[in-house]
Amino acid sequence: MNLEDLRAVRSRERASDSLQDLRDSFYEEVADYIQSRKDERERAAEAADDPFSSGEVQTLTDEIETAEQVAEAIYERRMGKLVKQASLAAAGMTGDTEGLTNEERRLYDDLVARIEENKSHVLDVLAGEADAREEPASASGDATPDPIDASHANPDPGDGPEPDRDAADTGEPTPSPEPDESSAAAAMGGGLDAPEESPSPDGASGDEIADGDDEGDAGAERTTVRITRDVGDVFGVDERQYSLEAEDVVVLPEENAKPLVEKDAAEEL
Repeated sequence: MNLEDLRAVRSRERASDSLQDLRDSFYEEVADYIQSRKDERERAAEAADDPFSSGEVQTLTDEIETAEQVAEAIYERRMGKLVKQASLAAAGMTGDTEGLTNEERRLYDDLVARIEENKSHVLDVLAGEADAREEPASASGDATPDPIDASHANPDPGDGPEPDRDAADTGEPTPSPEPDESSAAAAMGGGLDAPEESPSPDGASGDEIADGDDEGDAGAERTTVRITRDVGDVFGVDERQYSLEAEDVVVLPEENAKPLVEKDAAEEL
């Protein structure tokens, strides 16, 4: 398990409406990988004269933060699909449970049981056989915890600084706090809807948008930039939606491009 493996899983999950197959122990393997990088960072910090200025320590910190953020994005993307499958199963249709991790399978089973029980309760209420003010028996039960520790959630969600220099996923020598996708969009005058799923209007990626025509937004000043960090989907002042990921080269309205450049999420070409 490494950062590139995680990114590949995230990309496949984004590209499909169905759950991709993951190993039962996927989240455990991610946790082991992140812990190994933390151990390596601790050793590097002990060996450095000044850990705060050590390039190796900083690179490892970037990698850890990015891995946590990418893993959380994978989990959240899969949860939407899992809930849909649980709803189908509770309605008597076949739900696709292939490729679920141990944590996801427990959540799936719990969701199906709760939906079925809630449906039964509602039908009893409609038939006058139950009090609408009463909750189904399992409604007060303990909720199934998320497999991703909330304490590891990125303080500014998004995919964060990209430390994998060899893969050219960032041009930043040092990290800076990464704005979350919603705040990044707000700073650019745009808004986000379901950052993991919302495609651009014509289903194009950020790269494809850069090559598209500019019909309807000729009056807006535009700037060509290279995205240095994953930003997500951004609604531009030209009323177009852009899916911005690291290493995309896109032509953006100047009002959208300028905040990205200022926040070190893009560099002007």
